Amino acid sequence: MMKILYIEDDAVTAALLKAKLVEDGNVVDHVTEGREGLALAARESYDVAIIDRMLPEIDGLAIVKAMRGAGVRTPVLFLTARSGLDDRVEGLEGGGDDYLVKPFDFPELIARLHALTRRPPLGSGHDTVLRAGDLEMDLIKRVVTRSGQRIELQAQEFKLLEYLMRNAGRIVTRAMLLENVWEFPSDPKTTVVETHISRLRRKVDRDFGEELLETVRGAGYRLRTPSTPRSG
Repeated sequence: MMKILYIEDDAVTAALLKAKLVEDGNVVDHVTEGREGLALAARESYDVAIIDRMLPEIDGLAIVKAMRGAGVRTPVLFLTARSGLDDRVEGLEGGGDDYLVKPFDFPELIARLHALTRRPPLGSGHDTVLRAGDLEMDLIKRVVTRSGQRIELQAQEFKLLEYLMRNAGRIVTRAMLLENVWEFPSDPKTTVVETHISRLRRKVDRDFGEELLETVRGAGYRLRTPSTPRSG
Protein backbone atom coordinates (compact mmCIF):
# COMPACT_ATOMS: atom_id res chain seq x y z
CA MET A 1 0.00 0.00 0.00
CA MET A 2 1.20 3.47 -0.89
CA LYS A 3 0.01 6.85 0.35
CA ILE A 4 -0.16 8.95 -2.80
CA LEU A 5 -0.62 12.65 -3.45
CA TYR A 6 -2.29 13.11 -6.84
CA ILE A 7 -2.50 16.59 -8.41
CA GLU A 8 -4.61 16.61 -11.59
CA ASP A 9 -7.15 19.18 -12.81
CA ASP A 10 -8.90 16.95 -15.38
CA ALA A 11 -11.87 15.56 -13.44
CA VAL A 12 -12.50 12.55 -15.71
CA THR A 13 -8.86 11.46 -15.82
CA ALA A 14 -8.46 11.96 -12.07
CA ALA A 15 -11.59 10.00 -11.18
CA LEU A 16 -10.57 7.03 -13.32
CA LEU A 17 -6.98 6.91 -12.12
CA LYS A 18 -7.83 7.45 -8.45
CA ALA A 19 -10.39 4.63 -8.60
CA LYS A 20 -7.79 2.26 -10.05
CA LEU A 21 -5.16 3.28 -7.49
CA VAL A 22 -7.60 2.79 -4.59
CA GLU A 23 -8.74 -0.54 -6.04
CA ASP A 24 -5.08 -1.56 -6.10
CA GLY A 25 -4.96 -0.99 -2.33
CA ASN A 26 -3.51 2.51 -2.10
CA VAL A 27 -4.56 5.62 -0.22
CA VAL A 28 -4.93 8.62 -2.54
CA ASP A 29 -5.33 12.31 -1.75
CA HIS A 30 -6.46 14.02 -4.93
CA VAL A 31 -6.50 17.79 -5.47
CA THR A 32 -7.07 19.80 -8.61
CA GLU A 33 -5.09 22.94 -7.86
CA GLY A 34 -1.36 23.48 -7.40
CA ARG A 35 -1.42 25.61 -4.27
CA GLU A 36 -3.57 23.11 -2.42
CA GLY A 37 -1.32 20.29 -3.57
CA LEU A 38 1.78 22.13 -2.44
CA ALA A 39 0.26 22.75 0.98
CA LEU A 40 -0.60 19.05 1.33
CA ALA A 41 2.89 17.99 0.23
CA ALA A 42 4.44 20.21 2.89
CA ARG A 43 2.01 19.16 5.63
CA GLU A 44 1.50 15.43 5.06
CA SER A 45 3.88 12.52 4.57
CA TYR A 46 3.47 10.72 1.24
CA ASP A 47 5.24 7.75 -0.29
CA VAL A 48 5.02 9.30 -3.75
CA ALA A 49 3.35 12.16 -5.61
CA ILE A 50 1.77 12.00 -9.07
CA ILE A 51 1.65 15.46 -10.63
CA ASP A 52 0.27 16.57 -13.98
CA ARG A 53 2.66 18.93 -15.77
CA MET A 54 -0.07 21.17 -17.21
CA LEU A 55 -2.06 22.70 -14.35
CA PRO A 56 -3.87 26.04 -14.06
CA GLU A 57 -2.25 28.93 -12.16
CA ILE A 58 0.79 26.93 -10.99
CA ASP A 59 2.09 24.24 -13.35
CA GLY A 60 3.47 20.93 -12.19
CA LEU A 61 7.10 21.89 -12.66
CA ALA A 62 6.70 25.00 -10.48
CA ILE A 63 5.01 22.88 -7.80
CA VAL A 64 7.91 20.44 -7.68
CA LYS A 65 10.50 23.20 -7.60
CA ALA A 66 8.62 24.77 -4.68
CA MET A 67 8.45 21.38 -2.92
CA ARG A 68 12.19 20.85 -3.27
CA GLY A 69 12.90 24.39 -2.15
CA ALA A 70 10.83 23.74 0.97
CA GLY A 71 12.78 20.55 1.72
CA VAL A 72 10.00 18.14 0.68
CA ARG A 73 11.76 15.07 -0.73
CA THR A 74 8.72 12.97 -1.67
CA PRO A 75 9.46 11.14 -4.96
CA VAL A 76 7.53 12.71 -7.84
CA LEU A 77 6.18 11.10 -10.99
CA PHE A 78 5.16 13.59 -13.68
CA LEU A 79 2.20 12.73 -15.90
CA THR A 80 2.03 14.70 -19.13
CA ALA A 81 0.90 14.77 -22.72
CA ARG A 82 4.20 16.46 -23.63
CA SER A 83 6.46 13.72 -24.96
CA GLY A 84 9.50 15.69 -26.09
CA LEU A 85 12.93 14.86 -24.68
CA ASP A 86 13.45 18.49 -23.68
CA ASP A 87 10.24 18.40 -21.63
CA ARG A 88 11.33 15.22 -19.88
CA VAL A 89 14.78 16.58 -19.11
CA GLU A 90 13.29 19.85 -17.84
CA GLY A 91 11.03 17.91 -15.50
CA LEU A 92 13.84 15.74 -14.15
CA GLU A 93 16.24 18.63 -13.72
CA GLY A 94 13.47 20.58 -11.99
CA GLY A 95 13.24 18.02 -9.20
CA GLY A 96 11.04 15.27 -10.63
CA ASP A 97 12.06 11.63 -10.32
CA ASP A 98 10.24 10.00 -13.24
CA TYR A 99 8.15 10.96 -16.24
CA LEU A 100 5.21 9.10 -17.83
CA VAL A 101 3.58 10.29 -21.04
CA LYS A 102 -0.20 10.13 -21.58
CA PRO A 103 -1.81 7.89 -22.63
CA PHE A 104 -0.22 5.17 -20.52
CA ASP A 105 -0.98 1.68 -19.28
CA PHE A 106 -1.93 1.40 -15.61
CA PRO A 107 0.45 -1.54 -14.91
CA GLU A 108 3.35 0.61 -16.11
CA LEU A 109 2.28 3.45 -13.81
CA ILE A 110 2.13 1.08 -10.83
CA ALA A 111 5.53 -0.40 -11.70
CA ARG A 112 7.07 3.07 -11.85
CA LEU A 113 5.49 4.09 -8.53
CA HIS A 114 6.81 0.94 -6.87
CA ALA A 115 10.27 1.63 -8.30
CA LEU A 116 10.21 5.13 -6.82
CA THR A 117 9.18 3.92 -3.38
CA ARG A 118 11.24 0.72 -3.28
CA ARG A 119 13.28 0.19 -0.13
CA PRO A 120 15.59 -2.79 0.53
CA PRO A 121 13.77 -4.81 3.22
CA LEU A 122 15.49 -5.79 6.42
CA GLY A 123 16.85 -9.32 6.36
CA SER A 124 16.67 -9.47 2.56
CA GLY A 125 20.37 -10.08 2.16
CA HIS A 126 20.96 -6.54 0.90
CA ASP A 127 23.03 -4.02 2.80
CA THR A 128 20.79 -1.55 4.57
CA VAL A 129 23.65 0.79 5.50
CA LEU A 130 26.20 1.78 2.87
CA ARG A 131 29.58 3.31 3.78
CA ALA A 132 32.41 4.97 1.89
CA GLY A 133 35.00 6.38 4.27
CA ASP A 134 33.17 8.69 6.67
CA LEU A 135 30.14 8.88 4.37
CA GLU A 136 27.21 6.74 5.49
CA MET A 137 23.79 6.06 3.94
CA ASP A 138 20.99 4.36 5.88
CA LEU A 139 18.64 2.94 3.24
CA ILE A 140 15.85 2.20 5.71
CA LYS A 141 15.78 5.54 7.48
CA ARG A 142 16.69 7.36 4.24
CA VAL A 143 19.40 9.30 6.08
CA VAL A 144 22.84 10.32 4.77
CA THR A 145 25.61 11.52 7.09
CA ARG A 146 29.27 12.39 6.75
CA SER A 147 31.45 12.49 9.85
CA GLY A 148 28.20 12.29 11.79
CA GLN A 149 26.79 15.42 10.11
CA ARG A 150 23.47 14.92 8.36
CA ILE A 151 23.30 15.74 4.64
CA GLU A 152 19.89 16.62 3.19
CA LEU A 153 19.31 15.18 -0.29
CA GLN A 154 16.47 15.33 -2.76
CA ALA A 155 15.03 12.01 -3.89
CA GLN A 156 16.99 11.85 -7.14
CA GLU A 157 20.19 12.94 -5.42
CA PHE A 158 19.69 10.12 -2.91
CA LYS A 159 19.21 7.63 -5.75
CA LEU A 160 22.34 8.89 -7.51
CA LEU A 161 24.45 8.70 -4.36
CA GLU A 162 23.12 5.23 -3.58
CA TYR A 163 24.28 4.00 -7.00
CA LEU A 164 27.69 5.61 -6.52
CA MET A 165 28.06 4.13 -3.04
CA ARG A 166 27.09 0.65 -4.24
CA ASN A 167 29.90 1.04 -6.78
CA ALA A 168 32.32 2.86 -4.45
CA GLY A 169 35.91 2.75 -5.70
CA ARG A 170 34.80 1.92 -9.25
CA ILE A 171 34.48 4.26 -12.21
CA VAL A 172 30.89 4.59 -13.43
CA THR A 173 30.25 6.12 -16.83
CA ARG A 174 27.71 8.76 -17.72
CA ALA A 175 25.78 6.15 -19.73
CA MET A 176 25.65 3.83 -16.72
CA LEU A 177 24.21 6.62 -14.59
CA LEU A 178 21.61 7.54 -17.20
CA GLU A 179 20.53 3.92 -17.51
CA ASN A 180 20.53 2.95 -13.83
CA VAL A 181 19.58 6.19 -12.06
CA TRP A 182 17.35 7.91 -14.62
CA GLU A 183 16.37 4.81 -16.62
CA PHE A 184 17.03 6.45 -19.99
CA PRO A 185 17.13 3.65 -22.61
CA SER A 186 19.85 5.50 -24.55
CA ASP A 187 22.39 8.28 -24.06
CA PRO A 188 20.53 11.49 -25.00
CA LYS A 189 22.14 14.88 -25.20
CA THR A 190 21.31 16.10 -21.71
CA THR A 191 23.15 17.71 -18.82
CA VAL A 192 21.04 15.99 -16.17
CA VAL A 193 23.98 13.85 -14.97
CA GLU A 194 26.42 16.75 -14.81
CA THR A 195 23.86 18.95 -13.03
CA HIS A 196 23.10 16.38 -10.34
CA ILE A 197 26.76 15.42 -9.86
CA SER A 198 27.57 19.10 -9.29
CA ARG A 199 24.77 19.48 -6.74
CA LEU A 200 25.73 16.27 -5.01
CA ARG A 201 29.41 17.23 -4.86
CA ARG A 202 28.52 20.52 -3.14
CA LYS A 203 26.53 18.68 -0.49
CA VAL A 204 28.85 15.73 0.07
CA ASP A 205 32.25 17.42 -0.23
CA ARG A 206 32.01 21.20 0.17
CA ASP A 207 32.07 21.39 3.98
CA PHE A 208 34.50 18.53 4.53
CA GLY A 209 38.25 18.30 4.31
CA GLU A 210 38.56 15.48 1.78
CA GLU A 211 36.76 15.21 -1.56
CA LEU A 212 35.12 11.84 -2.11
CA LEU A 213 33.24 12.39 -5.38
CA GLU A 214 35.64 12.79 -8.27
CA THR A 215 35.43 13.19 -12.01
CA VAL A 216 37.72 10.81 -13.86
CA ARG A 217 38.58 12.66 -17.05
CA GLY A 218 37.47 10.83 -20.18
CA ALA A 219 35.93 7.97 -18.19
CA GLY A 220 33.20 8.99 -15.78
CA TYR A 221 32.76 9.45 -12.05
CA ARG A 222 33.91 7.64 -8.94
CA LEU A 223 33.13 7.77 -5.25
CA ARG A 224 36.46 7.30 -3.51
CA THR A 225 37.02 4.97 -0.58
CA PRO A 226 40.00 5.17 1.80
CA SER A 227 41.86 2.66 -0.40
CA THR A 228 41.06 4.34 -3.71
CA PRO A 229 44.05 6.11 -5.31
CA ARG A 230 43.33 9.51 -6.77
CA SER A 231 42.91 9.69 -10.53
CA GLY A 232 45.41 11.59 -12.64
